[in-house]
Amino acid sequence: MPQQGNVVDVLVADHRHVDEAFRDYENGGLSDRQRRDLVDHIITELVRHSVAEEQYLYPAVRQALPDGDQIADHEIHEHAEAEHVMKQLEGMDPAETEFDQLTRKLIEDIRHHVSDEENDLFPRLQQTCSAEQLRELGAQIIMAKDSAPTRPHRTARRRTCSWTPASG
Repeated sequence: MPQQGNVVDVLVADHRHVDEAFRDYENGGLSDRQRRDLVDHIITELVRHSVAEEQYLYPAVRQALPDGDQIADHEIHEHAEAEHVMKQLEGMDPAETEFDQLTRKLIEDIRHHVSDEENDLFPRLQQTCSAEQLRELGAQIIMAKDSAPTRPHRTARRRTCSWTPASG
């Protein structure tokens, strides 16, 4: 995972890391304990990623793109839906049938979200923002992930930071 780079590089690396864990789950052959540990790892990575996006990426999207408010609201809504599923999975016994169903729903939802970001949002940001702005945003995302919570918690609204685009 990049320790520096532009926001697209950082977030795409996150996407690939989580998708690798998804494939490990989908390949099967894991004990209940291994499935539980893998889903806990996925949840941790998704929560850290989501918090960082909500703190820095989506405020930047709101400012940089003409329809940024709509895009950010849609992405945040998808995060809330995924977080609801993660919260359900958090206390569930992996031997329960619903555990696998919810995990597969989470995987499907996240893959859809990733596709939207990588095929629409990221290219639009790259066209609108300067290379310096994208690097600054990448650094902010990395810092936010380092201090982000690792468990889903929808009752506390996340703090959002304003993003001021660098001139360029």
